[in-house]
Amino acid sequence: MTTDPAEAQPSWSALLALQQATHRTLHVLSARLAGLGLTGSETNALAHLADGRGWSMSELSAAAGSRPTTLTSVLDRLEGRGLVTRGSAPGDRRVVLIELTASGREAAAAIRAAIGTLERQALGSLPAGAIAGLRTGLHALTEVTP
Repeated sequence: MTTDPAEAQPSWSALLALQQATHRTLHVLSARLAGLGLTGSETNALAHLADGRGWSMSELSAAAGSRPTTLTSVLDRLEGRGLVTRGSAPGDRRVVLIELTASGREAAAAIRAAIGTLERQALGSLPAGAIAGLRTGLHALTEVTP
């Protein structure tokens, strides 16, 4: 008996499985974070900003997998709710620097905690080699260019 999903189901697709997993995890996170009243894109941005440093627009756009124009509207909403601020980077006023406010840090910490819990629940029983393979595969997919 085989345990390789590709061998077990000839029509299995890594990309379709990834899409299904993405939708499911976003649904679970949305339910667990419903009290924050954030969209998936807002949650994604705050999760990246949770490290506490200021991010440039281009850095956050790349990390979040979002076009800068889309990210601008997300940041408009987050700024309107008092969760982020945008200002100039020291030494280069052309660079927009995005930072969390105190409220934003609280929301980002809750998001990261929910993500950590979900990852432990979903992946905690997998061996380290499987996690490393998953990380490698996901990284490879993020490097694909149009």
